[in-house]
This record gives sequence, C-alpha cells and structure tokens, in this order.
Amino acid sequence: MFDIEHELKILPHKPGVYIMHDSSDKIIYVGKAVNLYNRVHQYFQDERRLMPKIQHMVKKIAWFEYYVVDSEMEALVLECNLIKEHMPQYNTMLKDDKGYPYIKITINERFPRIFIARERKKDKAKYFGPYTSGQAAKNTIELIQKSFGIRKCNKKLETEKDFKENAAPCLYYHIGQCNAPCLLKSSYRQGIISNDKAVSLYEQKYAEGVKKAIDFLNGKYDTVLDELRIKMEKASEEMEYEKALELRDLIFSIERMTSQQKSTDTTIVDRDIVGIAVNVNAALVEIMYVRNGKLLGNDKFYFDNVSGDDRKSVMTEFVKQYYSGNPYIPKEILLSDDIEERELIEKMLSEKAGRKVSIILPVLGEKERLVELACNNAMINLSKDNDKFRIEKAKTEGAVDDLANILGLDSVKRIESYDISNINGFENVGSMVAFENGKKKPSDYRKFKIKSFEGQDDYASLREVLTRRLGHEKDLSRYPDLILMDGGKGQIGIALEVMNELGIHIPVCGMVKDDRHRTRGLIFNNEELPLDTHSEVFHLITRIQDEVHRFAIEYHRSLRGKAQIHSILDDIDGIGDKRRRALMKHFGSIEEIASASLEELSSVPTMNILAAQKIFDFFAKRKSKS
Repeated sequence: MFDIEHELKILPHKPGVYIMHDSSDKIIYVGKAVNLYNRVHQYFQDERRLMPKIQHMVKKIAWFEYYVVDSEMEALVLECNLIKEHMPQYNTMLKDDKGYPYIKITINERFPRIFIARERKKDKAKYFGPYTSGQAAKNTIELIQKSFGIRKCNKKLETEKDFKENAAPCLYYHIGQCNAPCLLKSSYRQGIISNDKAVSLYEQKYAEGVKKAIDFLNGKYDTVLDELRIKMEKASEEMEYEKALELRDLIFSIERMTSQQKSTDTTIVDRDIVGIAVNVNAALVEIMYVRNGKLLGNDKFYFDNVSGDDRKSVMTEFVKQYYSGNPYIPKEILLSDDIEERELIEKMLSEKAGRKVSIILPVLGEKERLVELACNNAMINLSKDNDKFRIEKAKTEGAVDDLANILGLDSVKRIESYDISNINGFENVGSMVAFENGKKKPSDYRKFKIKSFEGQDDYASLREVLTRRLGHEKDLSRYPDLILMDGGKGQIGIALEVMNELGIHIPVCGMVKDDRHRTRGLIFNNEELPLDTHSEVFHLITRIQDEVHRFAIEYHRSLRGKAQIHSILDDIDGIGDKRRRALMKHFGSIEEIASASLEELSSVPTMNILAAQKIFDFFAKRKSKS
C-alpha cells in the first residue's frame, strides 16, 4: 500500500522528475523539479492555491514515483521525453493528430523499420518530427535508406519461423535501398550467411546502420558525410566508377538538404517566428519559418486541456514539446510571449542543435512586427476553428462523457464492439472495432476466423471471439472501458459468462430494438435505458454499429472471394497466389482455364511448362470423372 504522507517525507532535496499515477496505474502528470521535496509537497498543501485543473488532478493521485538526476538540465530533457512518451492527461499537450508527419524507427523490433507515421503512439519506437512537409519527410527517409539500407516493409522478422528459405528480394534490395534481412535463410545468401555467428554479425551490422540513421535524424550529418566520402574515394580507387557516382550523388543530396539548415551569411539568420492565441479551453500557436532570409511558410499547432493555463505556460510547453522532437532547430526563435526557465531551455536546444540557439522576445523593429503578425494569424485561426472544435468535441469526447453519465460509469474512454458474419454457416467470421474518446482507432481493429466449429451459431461464434480477444489476444495494450453489443440480453449473457470464466470484469451494454429493428435504447445491468435519437450519444452508438457491421461484412466478403477461387486453383500443387492471379487475369474465369490447351496455359506470365502441365492434367481428370 502506497503511503503518500510517508513518501512525501522521504523525498530528496535534489533535482529530478516526478510522475503521478492514478488508481489504475495510468500516468496522469509528469513534471520536473529543481528540488523534488519542495515541488511535490506543493501539490498536497492548501489546494486553494492550485489551479482548478491541478486540484482535479491531485484528487486522482494514487501514488507517485520520481527519478533523481544530476542537474536541472537533465531533469528538463527527461521531462520532455516522458511527456512525449506517455502523453499524460493533465499535462498541457500539443495536439499531434493534425496530420503532421513523423519519421518513425521501430527500434523495439529485431530488424527495425523506418517509415512515415501520422501520429505519435505510446509504443517503444523512436519518433522524429513533426515535419511540416510530407515531401521533406519522404526525401529524408529515401536518403537514409540509400545510406544505411534500413527496411520499410511490414514483414514480421522476429523469430526463426518468420524467415523463409525461398524468400525473394523486393525492388528496394535491387536498387540498393534495403539490406534485406528477410533473406537471411534464402538461397540468395547461401554461402554468405551460413551459420549462427554470421547471422549475429549481420544483425550487429544492421543495428549499427540503425544507430547511424538515428544520429542523422538528430542532426549529426558530418559523420555520415565523412563516411560516404571515404567510401566514394575507395570505390574510385578500385575503379568502381558507377558506385562512386552513386555515392557522389548521395553526398550532394545530403548537402543540399542540410544546406537549407545552415546560414553562411551572418546577416541572414534562420529563424522561427512564434505567436500564440489562447481562449478558455484551447490554444493555438502560429509558427512562421524563415530560412536564408526568406519566409518559406507557416503552420499552426493546437493545444487542448489548457483550462487555467496562462499564455506563458502554454508557450513554454510548446517550445519544449515541439523543439525537443524536431530534428532541426533554427539559430533564432522569436516568441510573442516569454517562457519559464528560458535560459535553461536555450541551453538544452543549443546542446541538441550543436550550436548556439537564441530565444528572443522582440519589442521593437521588424522582428516585433513579425511576431505581431504571427499572433494575429493565431487569433484569426483560433476564432475560425472554435466552432469546428466545439462541434467535433461534442460528437466525440462529449458523446462519450454523456454515455458514461447515462450508464453511471466513471469513464468510458475506450469502447469495443463485436459482430459475427456468415451466410448459412459459410465462413463464420468475427470482427472487433475500437473507439477511443469517441473516435475510430482502426489500428486496433481485429478479425477472427471462427475455428472451434463449423455451421451457423452466432452465440458460439461470439463466445470464441470474446475468449480469444479477452483471454489470449495479447497484442492490444489495454482492455476496453465498455463492451458495446449490437444485440440484447443474449449477447450480454455470453460476454458476462466469458469474463466470469476469465476472472475479469468489463461493463457490457446491449441494444434495445423497436419493431422495425431500429435501436431505441440501451440495456445495462438488466435495465432498459431510453435514448434521445437526436442526441450525440445516439449518433455515436450508430457510428459504432455501422462501423463494426462494415468491417465484418468486408472481411467475410474477402474470404468468400478467396474461397471461390481456392476451391479449384489452390488445390493444384505449385499454383500459388501469383500464378492464380495471372491465370485469372489472362483467361477471365475458371471455365476458360479448364478448357485451355497446354500451349495456352504455358503462355501465361509466371507460368512454366511443368506448372502448365499440372493445371492441364488437373482439369483433364475432373472432366474424365464427370
């Protein structure tokens, strides 16, 4: 049992980072302190001296932990990293669902991948950005692939069974943009990687490439350029002129990209101009980018959960969160409002950039006018988007909060819904969709092909799906706060039985239908709860119903299509997916394939005479039997 009073007494008088947890162990706030003892004590003293948002947060604290560091600078860096990783509810958060691209490296995988991600998730990957240009992110990834050969495919390459003996390389391998770890077992590497020690050395070399790519994204370009120049000179000395030219072009590409990030003229400084607008619930930061003395563009970034925060604290969080994750930091950052601990943050950004970074609050001249322009744009955009945000929030977070109130639950952040699809017992499938904070989360959708029986039994199918999801499916990070069933008491009963067997408890809600099979209310704890059909709650439930039906039907349709072809062509030895598609494209139907001559079959792309003979003989036997 965590004793807050006791833990407060033994807090050290040293710099560090503190982390607040709620009763479910979820991290709800991260902060830093010059003196942990003094700072953490402030939360548990006279609550009237705290902002309303912090008062509400303190009531939820079940326990806290802390990390002691050597300096305030280390505390600042650790705080920024932890906030980005955990996105705590009560920290003022820069919204990153606007669509700005990140570059993601999956360092938690055996052979990490690199690709563009549209949101920063709570996983163990490394994120760089956000980038204000999708093309810039793509160009950067292409440079990294050419330099280090990091893969970007979705192949699972973790255990030995994931590597195929007959794996074929993709285009990126042939054009020198991927080192192709998928080929570890294939004939393409026989004699090159033939034992465990060689495999281990290959993995080590791949990991070194990943580390260099991370350094590159952190702005350490000189090391990469030096290595490429050495390789180019070596290739030239060995008269491998084509390779030397490729390396030269790669060096030029990197220099062109980085030249936009360096100023040779001391009178032309790269700078960002940052203005802010704040209202009761939201804030908007407008940022204008000046490079080589030219205004290249501007962008806007939104903050939510800013109730009670002043302009200074919002601007502080923007500077920390945005620039600590951005691979390039300009020489000057012009701000409309001062920030907390400006000198410390300046020092942190200077260390990250590898040169002096100045945070400036202009009060006169051209710089002051630019900052004022950024503020005016921020105010206009915040006012213009206010109604849009209000409507969107009512449809999503507002509807979820209303649903929690109707059901008498503390919180319903994550909802999962399930559906079963079949036609007269053919290809029984189950599907699951997930909504978080009232929004779809397609990355958490799941498909289930029913394995335990054949025939039509929706309740048995639902039992299998729920058992697999709640008992054996380990790839989802958390259970839902609410399970929403499309049916009534029967489906609710199945869910409760499964959870009772598994020893877990999740609220389950069902639907009440009218005579025309339209939802008119909810069933919860054996009680019928009416719904206003014009309310946002009703619209949210309808969206969830439609989505789970759509997902189930699409999955079932895809299996039906595969089964119709599989019943004939996939029964022929040596006819895989590629040849099957080539045959269908060439002939148009199974009937035409069955009546084709051996010569016609041999002429199909991807076919050879042996495969054509097998197809010809297969259909000849079918004809003789009929």
